[in-house]
Amino acid sequence: MKFEVSQRFFFDAAHTLHREIDVESSARIHGHTYNAEVAVAGAVSSETGMVVDLGRLRVALDKIRDRLDHRMLDDLPELGAPTLENLCIFVARLAATTGFNLSRVSIWRDGIGDRCDLWLE
Repeated sequence: MKFEVSQRFFFDAAHTLHREIDVESSARIHGHTYNAEVAVAGAVSSETGMVVDLGRLRVALDKIRDRLDHRMLDDLPELGAPTLENLCIFVARLAATTGFNLSRVSIWRDGIGDRCDLWLE
């Protein structure tokens, strides 16, 4: 059997965005509360009874959250344009260094209903 377990975190961040719609408001500095979820897939270990120790995953994600929370996303050169898609890639790249078998990264903003899912398998 294969399972997927996940851990969520949130962060508040500001950014600007150059786009063809809502040009003026997007170009001004503005902020959002973002939610992120990182999922890990695999079989349950016979030794631990878990796919992954969620405590270990939480510690890894706290480090990622610290890179994003209360930041100006435009100032993160490794992010690129501060889109939901690039945020998914950014979180996935950082989470991949933990050695967990990542299956999905999701970023969404409840306040305006936007969501992006990056499937890694």
